[in-house]
Amino acid sequence: MTTDTLSEALVEFPDNRLLIDLCGEYDRNLTEIESRLGVQILRRGNQLAIHGEPDAQEEAREVLMALYQRLEQGRSVSHGDIDREFRMALDESGPDAQIEMFEGGPVEIKTRKKLVEPRTDAQKAYVRSLFENELAFGIGPAGTGKTYLAVAVGVNMFITGQVDRIILSRPAVEAGEKLGYLPGDMKDKVDPYMQPLYDALNDFLPGKQLARMIEEKTVEIAPLAFMRGRTLSNAFVVLDEAQNATSMQMKMFLTRLGEGSRMVITGDRTQIDLPRGVASGLRDAERLLNNIPKISFNYFTAKDVVRHPLVAAIIEAYEKDAETP
Repeated sequence: MTTDTLSEALVEFPDNRLLIDLCGEYDRNLTEIESRLGVQILRRGNQLAIHGEPDAQEEAREVLMALYQRLEQGRSVSHGDIDREFRMALDESGPDAQIEMFEGGPVEIKTRKKLVEPRTDAQKAYVRSLFENELAFGIGPAGTGKTYLAVAVGVNMFITGQVDRIILSRPAVEAGEKLGYLPGDMKDKVDPYMQPLYDALNDFLPGKQLARMIEEKTVEIAPLAFMRGRTLSNAFVVLDEAQNATSMQMKMFLTRLGEGSRMVITGDRTQIDLPRGVASGLRDAERLLNNIPKISFNYFTAKDVVRHPLVAAIIEAYEKDAETP
């Protein structure tokens, strides 16, 4: 229930225990909302009083109610959840927004360690396409969750028995600098290139289980060059940093798709590290496959960045510079 005046909006929450969780430790959740909207939020019993401009009051009320509904459903509220509610509210209210409303409630990915939820509408559409299509592309700047969400969906499909293994790959291309000869065996040499994929898996699977799965090869992490000659059946396959695959490598990888498998290709067209004059396989795949049914292409922009807020600003600055004649 909400009561509005010229300077104050009162929002009432029936369960005081959930209200404590809504406010967060030392009211940090309220502080986050206050700083984003320029409002002041005061607690009065089982009510929150919102002081500020009417539009800001209304947005704060909507965010608070959405977060409270999460708590009523037995879910938690974190900084990421607050960020997602603001992003969703912005997308829905923007005059140029094109939003596809999905039936069946929120999009969620259950893994062994955590519940993963998209934070933007582009991420939501991407996750839907990963579940619905056998081959999906995620294209956009760094920090938009392309690989992270793909690995989460792969773990979900594995633990629910939809696939028998997870295969993660990326080209072993140096990012603009020569690293020289690395010491150790083949695994030691390629692991630095694969580390972002290990990081994602560690977020979704307990350490001992992941180590066992790698040992049993139900999880494989390998450079793109190691995929030649294989048929990848009953697997969830992710090719990360696909902008650094050559056209021949991309064709080779795409034709590895076997029965019962899902394949996801992720990349950023603005971060191609291939030698000058070598065409990116991601660009060619986008051009050649865009009109084939059951292959989805999902695009992200700087507004979908879910890393530090400065990352989005940095990406936008580089994009503007690239557009300048």
